[in-house]
Amino acid sequence: MAVVTSDNTDKLTSLTANMASASYHISNLLEKMTSSDKDFRFMATNDLMSELQKDSIKLDDDSERKVVKMILKLLEDKNGEVQNLAVKCLGPLVSKVKEYQVETIVDTLCTNMLADKEQLRDISSIGLKTVIGELPPASSGSALAASVCKKITGRLTSAIAKQEDVSVQLEALDIMADMLCRLGGLLVNFHPSILSCLLPQLTSPRLAVRKRTIIALGHLVMSCGNLVFVDLIEHLLSELSRNDSMSTTRTYIQCIAAISRQAGHRIGEYLEKIIPLVVKFCNIDDDELREYCIQAFESFVRRCPKEVYPHVGTVISICLKYLTYDPNYNYDDEDEDENAMDADGADEDYQGSDDEYSDDDDMSWKVRRAAAKCLDAVVSTRHEMLPEFYRTVSPALIARFKEREENVKADVFHAYLSLLKQTRPAQISGMSDISPSLRVLLQVPMIVKALHKQMKEKSVKTRQCCFNMLTELVNVLPGALTQHIPVLVPGIIFSLNDKSSSSNLKIDALSCLYVNSHSPTRFYLSALVPPVVACVGDPFYKITSEALLVSQQLVKVIRPLDQPERDTFDASPYITDLFTCTIKRLKAADIDQEVKERAISCMGQIICNLGDSLGDDLPGTLHIFLERLKNEITRLTTVKALTLIAGSTLKIDLRPILDEAVPILASFLRKNQRALKLSTLAALDILVKNYSDSVTPAMIDAVLAELPPLISESDMHVSQMVISFLTTLARVHPLSLAKIGGSSILSELISLVRSPLLQGGALSAMLEFFQALVGTGTSSLGYMDLLRMLTGPVYAQSAALTHKQSYYSIAKCVAALTRACPDEGPAVVGQFIQDVKNSRSTDSIRLLALLSLGEVGHHVDLSGQPELKTVILDAFSSSSEEVKSAASYALGSIAVGNLPEYLPFVLGEISGQPKRQYLLLHSLKEIISSASVTGLKLYVEGVWTLLLKHCECAEEGTRNVVAECLGKLTLIDPETLLPRLKGYLLSGDFLKTLEDPDLNVRRVALVTFNSAAHNKPSLIRDLLDTVLPHLYNETKVRKELIREVEMGPFKHTVDDGLDIRKAAFECMYTLLDSCLDRLDIFEFLNHVEDGLKDHYDIKMLTFLMLARLSTLCPSAVLQRLDRLVEPLRATCTTKVKANSVKQEFEKQDELKRSAMRAVVALLTIPEAEKSPLMSEFQSQISSNPELAAIFENIQRDSSSANMESMDTS
Repeated sequence: MAVVTSDNTDKLTSLTANMASASYHISNLLEKMTSSDKDFRFMATNDLMSELQKDSIKLDDDSERKVVKMILKLLEDKNGEVQNLAVKCLGPLVSKVKEYQVETIVDTLCTNMLADKEQLRDISSIGLKTVIGELPPASSGSALAASVCKKITGRLTSAIAKQEDVSVQLEALDIMADMLCRLGGLLVNFHPSILSCLLPQLTSPRLAVRKRTIIALGHLVMSCGNLVFVDLIEHLLSELSRNDSMSTTRTYIQCIAAISRQAGHRIGEYLEKIIPLVVKFCNIDDDELREYCIQAFESFVRRCPKEVYPHVGTVISICLKYLTYDPNYNYDDEDEDENAMDADGADEDYQGSDDEYSDDDDMSWKVRRAAAKCLDAVVSTRHEMLPEFYRTVSPALIARFKEREENVKADVFHAYLSLLKQTRPAQISGMSDISPSLRVLLQVPMIVKALHKQMKEKSVKTRQCCFNMLTELVNVLPGALTQHIPVLVPGIIFSLNDKSSSSNLKIDALSCLYVNSHSPTRFYLSALVPPVVACVGDPFYKITSEALLVSQQLVKVIRPLDQPERDTFDASPYITDLFTCTIKRLKAADIDQEVKERAISCMGQIICNLGDSLGDDLPGTLHIFLERLKNEITRLTTVKALTLIAGSTLKIDLRPILDEAVPILASFLRKNQRALKLSTLAALDILVKNYSDSVTPAMIDAVLAELPPLISESDMHVSQMVISFLTTLARVHPLSLAKIGGSSILSELISLVRSPLLQGGALSAMLEFFQALVGTGTSSLGYMDLLRMLTGPVYAQSAALTHKQSYYSIAKCVAALTRACPDEGPAVVGQFIQDVKNSRSTDSIRLLALLSLGEVGHHVDLSGQPELKTVILDAFSSSSEEVKSAASYALGSIAVGNLPEYLPFVLGEISGQPKRQYLLLHSLKEIISSASVTGLKLYVEGVWTLLLKHCECAEEGTRNVVAECLGKLTLIDPETLLPRLKGYLLSGDFLKTLEDPDLNVRRVALVTFNSAAHNKPSLIRDLLDTVLPHLYNETKVRKELIREVEMGPFKHTVDDGLDIRKAAFECMYTLLDSCLDRLDIFEFLNHVEDGLKDHYDIKMLTFLMLARLSTLCPSAVLQRLDRLVEPLRATCTTKVKANSVKQEFEKQDELKRSAMRAVVALLTIPEAEKSPLMSEFQSQISSNPELAAIFENIQRDSSSANMESMDTS
């Protein structure tokens, strides 16, 4: 029968194509829907469904009416399958028909929802949910959604009010909750009537009705106005104070907890009234009520961090009390015979204790579970109280690891895990008194003792919790368990061998082993290797992959290569097992990618540490590696494994595969995958170093051919690896470098030297390379040849180099070459001196010559050159600023090469030449920065006295240099000099400088503070209470600092306070990273909010802060969301005046982008889009094409950035 239909449909489709008439096709389907055969009706409805899903479909009014009527009729079809399909059609139908048709649909569904037949009621309520789900969201501002919701709301409130039929009530409440959740913002006018309809249901005799009412109220408070919210809270508070019956009191407490979970940012101001009531109800002997009270506390702690702060102590003590609340069970008898039990391993009878006491009416476990969860919330949200937690909460949780109810036990473990996660070192810098990690260490013995018993429990869940706990312990405190390994290993092996263990349990046990597999595990190898090997053979890929990681660690433990002389351990019994299980996984082609990669890494480690014991298996295994190199999916891992093997101290014989491998590696250098290029260069480097006798010239040529494109300033890291590889070649295979002169490698290198971006590691690599290259004695690449290539363009005068930085790099290379060729050096130095003297030299020649002299003099004593001092001092009076500064750098640098000769000379000049002080002080700064501490110690006093004379100099520039010199000098002998430096701050107190009447002093003080907060947060953590008021004070705009300046016909406003405000906001940004736990976030947000309305630079900073805050403390940001959205919206909708300059437009664009980034970050907070203002702003964005485009771009970028950060790990 279906066949006929599909044939017909085919004919129909061709007809449709010919006649291009959708309505004909549809009327045909409608006709079939009236057929008496249910299969016909089903197929026709199905075809209609696919028609409706096409975007192209357009219905005329008549077809619309017929389709709607038909679908509504089919909702009452006798056949259930047809009914289900008809409901599904409603979704696409709503968006295809006109508004009044949607209203017809909704009307019919609402009427049917109250019908007598249960099946019809059910299908209609599903229909309503489908329609609500299909309506465009509130943020799109569509009129359709609003009118439909108004229609439904009236019908629903009357259905909810009817108490006769509970099932209708429940459905109506469910739909109401759905609608409030998705479209609550559109119903603002109905909120009061919805509220008055919902409140009476809280006392309904049916608990299911109360429960759904609470859910609906939870969704209502997210979008309702303030008046409705106040009504609701006042009602709940007055009912709670009356406390008519236990049953309603429970419901009201549950309701408050639900409101707090959904809209914690609104309930905060009522906590002062709510918490005492909840505390009171905790003391009533009713387990269910207690559970709800503690759950309410949990939601307050998580959702109203600021307002709950004064009550945290109370909450903790209540939780600690009820964590052990188990009135029907006696634990005392266990502790006495604990030791006996460990001794004779009588664990079996202990395990039986789970079931005997399970008492069905005992609800106390729910109270204990709520207490554990609430403690979890406290610990996760208040990391400033860590020391307190370790004193009180930690011992209490450890003592409850013996909990008899498995669900509760899991939550106790989870709470302890949260405590450990809070202790991770990253989050805490410079806490006062003993460090949190030390506190953990003190509790480790207690933890191990408590877990030791649990690790052989029957329950899989418990054992899994134990492993997670041990793994986290080692993450927080590496090495914490080293002494306890003997106690723990048997427990781990128990789970690996146990038949009843689930795969997740085995994975957790293995990862626990992995983090603990350090040296002490050697003594258990005989016990550990068999279960791990068995896991490598496990059919489930995740277990295999984890077991391979552990095997790789075990190989390192069996035979550590870093201390061969101490190695008396016999590894032979384990080698065969480990090798056999790994090679089996390495050979398999049809396994999971992660297993492939880990098998390669593990085998790499085996060959690296045990390759000399593999005998005949080695060449074959290496050939498998060769195969894996040729496969795109495994090549990167294989390159890393080969690098490991090539670097092994066992000198593994790689000759069988080198001929084939090197050309393959060379080909990887042109692949567009950065990680692969970097790993390949590292592999080639170590191969050339350790296998120079087996690497043939042909192989090297293949690699050299690929290098030129990789040397470029666009990727300095890759360039640096290439240069290091070339340096290795020059040292090991000097002959191969004869070719690089002819190829473009050298010209690429020379142009890289001229790049302004060359610095740091890449520059050092370049200098090493030139020294190695000139050392090879290759013809046409001698000292003078290279020198000409480097300095050619400067002397040719064809074009000056665009960047000053390039002169510095060239000079460093020249000096490196000169140091490598001491015989030819002096002549060149003489030539440079002549170049500086020569009046015909261009500024750029002088510049290069001076810098080169400085760089050479830094390492070689140039005091033998009699003219040097005068030549350099003459350059101090050059007309070119750049030549002057090069001369001052050169003088300082040369002085480092011979302090006794030059330092007194420089000091004398500073005293005798007031006009040149600024330049001479720069020379002095260079000396203090670069000379060795021991050499300088003799001169410290003289230099210090001289510097102090110049502290009061009138020029700010000179004062700044003096300050830098003083700071750097202090570091040479901090014990004596730091107290002196403090003495000169007249008040002797940094804090006073923040109150200094002089604006500039305050600004510099803030800059200093920022630097401290960034680099040494521990210095300032305890000062924050006093500093923050001054800091916040500087973020305010001061009218008296704004002045008007006349520039010709224009008036221009200048704000002298801008720089200090900027410094203050920069400090605030830094504090977010280093001292978050010491800030009152709400006070902080007040000033961020002001910054959002300030000058361009400050807006940009506060936008960044908002994005940071959204991830660091989302709940606080959520409480302030409405006040933060407004300035963002203002920024995005500001128009630049039409006649403004181009920069104004660019600035405004930048601001918009930045504001949008903040908006995207705010929207990552789960409840943000439910704020009415935010959703209004979103609809504004989506309706403005320019803003919508920016918004989409940023969202795309941020999601791809997240993916990247996952990749790089």
